[in-house]
Amino acid sequence: MKKALRIGLATVAIAAVGATTAVFNTVYTNEDYASSPYVQTAVLRQGASGGEVKELQRRLKQWGYYSGAVDGIYGKGTVEAVKAFQRKNGLTPDGVAGLETYKALGMNDSVKVLENDKKNNQSSNNPNYTNSDLYLLAKCIYAEARGESYTGQVAVGAVVLNRVASSQFPNTISGVIYQRHAFTAVSDGQINLEPDKTALNAASDAMNGWDPTYGCLYYYNPAVATSSWIFGRQTVTTIGKHVFAI
Repeated sequence: MKKALRIGLATVAIAAVGATTAVFNTVYTNEDYASSPYVQTAVLRQGASGGEVKELQRRLKQWGYYSGAVDGIYGKGTVEAVKAFQRKNGLTPDGVAGLETYKALGMNDSVKVLENDKKNNQSSNNPNYTNSDLYLLAKCIYAEARGESYTGQVAVGAVVLNRVASSQFPNTISGVIYQRHAFTAVSDGQINLEPDKTALNAASDAMNGWDPTYGCLYYYNPAVATSSWIFGRQTVTTIGKHVFAI
């Protein structure tokens, strides 16, 4: 796959702050990701959650832009607060917390995350995928396919990446995953679950080019799927409970 990224899991599996065991020894939590710049979801948008969102909310609330709970959930209230802050500071009011918004907020650790991602990408074979992409892909895999075999989990990740590479879909991992009605796990909120080690490994393998689906753009569980449209897609392979199609 052209957009494969050689991501060593050692980049992500770093020691948690104040501990001697690697993060990969347990299921990930928001606190684990907040402890290291390499595993935070650096660019924040609606649907994100975790310690970094809490810090964003805390600063916005301190300066009078946000009146909701500092709960670490990037909901509509947080989006509107970010937009108001961006307008006040001459930034594009898109409700997404990225590099320029972090700089204006003084969130220097988050600025470093994005700047480090840029540096890593410049030395990578592929400038498109970041550690944040790896984490988000792992979240999607865990939410959509945690009951499947390892190959089945890699396959779900491969479908996401195949969509990124296709002109029929958004050209970023976040764009594909959060495309309206694209994934059940986004609609029902399971995307906010923390991925485990298996999902992170599967995401890495998918990014490194393993595609058990042979280029598929769709998958579904025939036992629960209700759309007649999806049943009309050409089946390529079946892995576990999922049928993969083009």
